[in-house]
Amino acid sequence: MKSFDTWLDRFCRKFPRFELPNLMMYVVIGNVLVYLMDMFSGGTFSAMLFFDRGAIFHGQIWRLLTFVFLPLGSDMFSFALSLYFYYMIGTSLEREWGSQRFTVFYLMGILLNILTGLMIGYASMSYVNLSLFFAFATLYPNTQFLLFFLIPIKAKWMAWFDAAIFGWGVLSPLLFGPRLYALIPVVAILNYILFFWSDFAYLFRRVRHQTSRQTIDFKKAQKAAQASKGYLHKCAVCGRTDAEYPNLEFRYCSKCSGYYCYCMDHINNHVHIQ
Repeated sequence: MKSFDTWLDRFCRKFPRFELPNLMMYVVIGNVLVYLMDMFSGGTFSAMLFFDRGAIFHGQIWRLLTFVFLPLGSDMFSFALSLYFYYMIGTSLEREWGSQRFTVFYLMGILLNILTGLMIGYASMSYVNLSLFFAFATLYPNTQFLLFFLIPIKAKWMAWFDAAIFGWGVLSPLLFGPRLYALIPVVAILNYILFFWSDFAYLFRRVRHQTSRQTIDFKKAQKAAQASKGYLHKCAVCGRTDAEYPNLEFRYCSKCSGYYCYCMDHINNHVHIQ
């Protein structure tokens, strides 16, 4: 059966060895090393690594990559917390997508930042790292985090706070300057959209289909199925249901034609139905 083929699928088939397993581990190690060097050098070590277009054009080409390893926080607590958070998010995405797709996602974010930095003179990985959470919240919207280590909050609601940060990141340079700095969060969002474009297109088609007069109300059909069968979700591969396994997460495949539900063990391991 033919599945919906995306640009990412074609790229992964063409370059099957293009991957860096445990990529976030190397990013974290690089951040830690730079942070320790800054402690012993009074912060001057980072000054030799950040993205500076003028310095790059004068031969300091290492700055094209070393800006990736600049510490994410100012004090030790925020630095350690941010590293743990992004490492956890990054490794979760790598398990979900596989090393190859996650490598493409993160390296494309770096490449877009380099191109933007060469154009405006400055680049930062802060928004690329924030976009990791957008991707995580898209894949795992109901995952709970403890805000301030006390308040449980789902990833999909935290994504709105993430969106506010991006919004201010675009608006602030436009209001107070330099205006071209608004491109930094924009390219990070562009990277996210490129990876989830097929999902957005599917959702758009699904909304149009549901609003058609000839379309069956899927929510009503689900409620009717739950009333008659005793469950709401059933995996099309293994047959497990949310009634039998209430803690098991179920998702509907965006590449299958129709409403086909799969458990988390089979959402990425099944033949797409067309």
